[in-house]
Amino acid sequence: MNIRFTNRCPDIDAPGRATPHAAGFDLRAAVDAPLVLEPGKRALVPTGISIEIPPGFEGQVRARSGLAIKHGIALVNAPGTIDADYRGEIGVILVNLGDASFTIARGDRIAQLVVAPLAPCELEFASDLAPTDRGAGGFGSTGT
Repeated sequence: MNIRFTNRCPDIDAPGRATPHAAGFDLRAAVDAPLVLEPGKRALVPTGISIEIPPGFEGQVRARSGLAIKHGIALVNAPGTIDADYRGEIGVILVNLGDASFTIARGDRIAQLVVAPLAPCELEFASDLAPTDRGAGGFGSTGT
């Protein structure tokens, strides 16, 4: 399957996989000037990329593990979803959870894009649900 894309920033590398078996395509920052992300702050970072996701699939924008462990850079809405009918520019909402300022320069790899199939399903109202051993337990109820 091929995913069509446009790139309004030809000076920035197109999304690509870092290795042949990488799940995600690297997304790069299309900032006009370096962007300093202070601790505790967030920013919408443009990528210059628009994509055409086929029906039955979604694009998932995910954090880069290296930025997370080294600098505390994460995605506010991880993973971000790109619907099949969206044709606008991909923006990445980054947050600095670290304790130092982090500078994002034009062309920096800031996130990754994974294309995933959607399960064909619909929601159906029910007055009750089938019981399970777990029941309504959540938020750590099955462990310590």
